[in-house]
Amino acid sequence: MNHHEQQHGDGRGYAPEHTPRMEWAKLAPDVYKAMWQLEKAARQGLDPALYHLVKIRASQINHCAFCLDMHTKDALAEGESVERIIQLSAWEESKHFYTRKEIAAIELTEAVTVLTEGFVPDEVYARAAAEFEEAELAQLIAGITAINAWNRFSVATRKVPGHYKPAAQGARS
Repeated sequence: MNHHEQQHGDGRGYAPEHTPRMEWAKLAPDVYKAMWQLEKAARQGLDPALYHLVKIRASQINHCAFCLDMHTKDALAEGESVERIIQLSAWEESKHFYTRKEIAAIELTEAVTVLTEGFVPDEVYARAAAEFEEAELAQLIAGITAINAWNRFSVATRKVPGHYKPAAQGARS
């Protein structure tokens, strides 16, 4: 029996699974389709491993358990190391796990995700601009924006984590 089954089925004291507030994708199907179009467009030209780190880091900041479940499973299924995923929330103390380009993307992800602390600092943008071609940087900003939108839909509607199964390797479009 895996941890998920224990968590939900044997009564060992785990908290009960919450229920979602609504199935927003079914209630707003045109918005959901538009979000998938944004997702597909945003990830074009981005390194999948880097984009997984961006999605995981934004989801950590936004406390989106559903997206953390999904994107960590996808990253692992596509060959990402457990160690790099674990260290991501403390990346500033474990920079040696990441490339300079990944660090620039993670730093930009944090700045764009937490706009309540002010605008994206020029230094953060400049570090990203030094690591990414301009078109790729535009794609990265689109990807950061897309995961933040997915996080907000999932957190607002309380999508339930733990049930996601990653697609077979190479099966994603």
